[in-house]
Amino acid sequence: MWGNSYLMRQYREQYCSGCTTRLIFGRQFRGLEPAVNVRSQDNALRDSVTFHTGSPAHRTSNIVADASRQDVRPAGRERLIVVEDDPVTRTMLVGYFSENNFDVVGAGSCAECRQALRSRTDLVFLDVQLPDGDGFELAKEIQATNNAGIIFVTRRDTDVDRILGLEIAGDHYVTKPINLRDLLARARSVLRRRSIDRKAARNHNSIAFGDWIIDLTRRELLGADGKPVALTRAEFDLLAALVGADGRPLSRDYLIEVVSNRQAEVDIRTVDALVARLRRKLVGSGTPVIATVTGVGYKLALSERL
Repeated sequence: MWGNSYLMRQYREQYCSGCTTRLIFGRQFRGLEPAVNVRSQDNALRDSVTFHTGSPAHRTSNIVADASRQDVRPAGRERLIVVEDDPVTRTMLVGYFSENNFDVVGAGSCAECRQALRSRTDLVFLDVQLPDGDGFELAKEIQATNNAGIIFVTRRDTDVDRILGLEIAGDHYVTKPINLRDLLARARSVLRRRSIDRKAARNHNSIAFGDWIIDLTRRELLGADGKPVALTRAEFDLLAALVGADGRPLSRDYLIEVVSNRQAEVDIRTVDALVARLRRKLVGSGTPVIATVTGVGYKLALSERL
C-alpha cells in the first residue's frame, strides 16, 4: 500500500503555451494526482511534484497565486505584479520570478491588479484579455497613476495589437508561448533603464527658466511666487521636453510622441492646443515662453538657469 504522500523523481522542462504547463514524469501511477508548486533553479523552471492519495473529488491544487496572500514586501527586492487570468500560467510566472529574487504578486483580474497597485510597484506583466476588462485600458490607468513599467504578456499576436500595446504604454510586448529566460532579460532591462532614469532625475531634478522652476521628480511647475502652476499630465510632459531640449526646436511629430502615451488620440492639432494652453498659463515675465519655429515646431524661448 502506498503511504499518504511520495516525492517522485523530477524532470525539468521550461514550457508555457497559452494556458497550460507541461509536466514530464519518469513513471505514472494509478490513483495518484500531482499538486504542482512551480519554482525555478539556475534560471530554469523546476516542477516540484507531490503525489497525494484519495478521491479525485477531494484533491485540491496548489497552483493558486493571488495578491491577498502576498502582502509582505521583502526588503531590497523589486516588486512585480503578474496580471494573468489563467492560474497555471500565473503561478508559473510568480514562482519563476520569485526564485529570481523578485517580490511577486499574482492578480487574476483588473480589480485584483488595482488592489495590488496600492503598494509600490516596479513592473507589471499584463495580459490583454482579462475577465473583467481590457488589458489595454488597464495599461492606460496604470500609466496615468503609477510609474511602474509595463510588459504585455498575451496570446494576441497581431501586428495591430502589438503596435497598439507599445504605443499606449508598453515597454515590451511578448506573445505566448513564453520563453521565461527571455522575459526575465526584458524585465531586468526595463527595471535597469528606469533605475537610471530615476537617478538622473535625482541628480538634475529642478530646472529654472525665466520666472519658473520645473521639478522633474515631483512633476511640479513653480511660479515666481513659489506657488505651483496647475498643469495636466500632457502639458507637463510637453513642457518638460521643451525645457530639456536646451533651446533646440522640437518638431510637432516628436512632441506627438512625447504626449501619445497619455492620450488615446494625439495629432498635430492636439500639440498646438497644448502649446496654446501652456502659453496662457505661463505669463508674467512679458517674454514669450514657447516660440513657434516655422516649418518645424516649437522651442523654449527663455534661457535656462540651473
